[in-house]
Amino acid sequence: MAHVHKYERQQFEKLFRQEQIDHLDKRLQILDAFLQIEGHVTAGLLEQKLQEQYGDPFSENFVTETLELMCRFGFAQKNRFQNGEAQYEHRHLGHHHDHMICTKCGRVIEFENQHIEALQQEVAHSYGFHLLQHRLEMYGICSDCMQQRMHQMPLYAAKPGERVVITELTGGSSSRLRLMSMGLRVDDHVEIITNYGRGQVVVAAGNQRYVLGRGLAGKIIVEPEAGKNTGQGADAAR
Repeated sequence: MAHVHKYERQQFEKLFRQEQIDHLDKRLQILDAFLQIEGHVTAGLLEQKLQEQYGDPFSENFVTETLELMCRFGFAQKNRFQNGEAQYEHRHLGHHHDHMICTKCGRVIEFENQHIEALQQEVAHSYGFHLLQHRLEMYGICSDCMQQRMHQMPLYAAKPGERVVITELTGGSSSRLRLMSMGLRVDDHVEIITNYGRGQVVVAAGNQRYVLGRGLAGKIIVEPEAGKNTGQGADAAR
């Protein structure tokens, strides 16, 4: 990879001189620091690395401007996972990868899969669509976060898109009766539709949607579906 970075630095300097981009020496320092980072980085984190490496002041605005120029000339690519803060990564010509993003810790995992690449081309062709580029982002929970997570948790701690199994209904008899009268029971498989960390939680069990206040959602104890070895789906339970 070192020879690739060396070639890209030469290309960078040539193009920036050709386009008469100002402060070229500073921008080359930013490029060098950026190429040393494998993975994704924000402008703020890159600025910190530059301060540590060179000691000279680099404003975040100047770093961002340089990163945007690097995107424009094809040396970097900008991503906003979950519409969050802009993150930049290397863009090596002729190389493509996709991303898995952990919704708990924010970790971004890069991966390549030729079967997925071929399938996307096949799908595009079946619709008579000429595919120019694509971006695949998969959201879930990484293995490290799954290991750290409680095996059982209140329903409001589950993430949107996650599938869980109800293991217990807690609280007083009135709360349990209310939940059962709604149609939620132990061993039901539930999908989290929306959960913003506050307010109501919307879930689905079978073909039914349920809107739960956080207090009531806290009385439903669940565990990740993958960790449940027994029990049938919500439709079978009814």
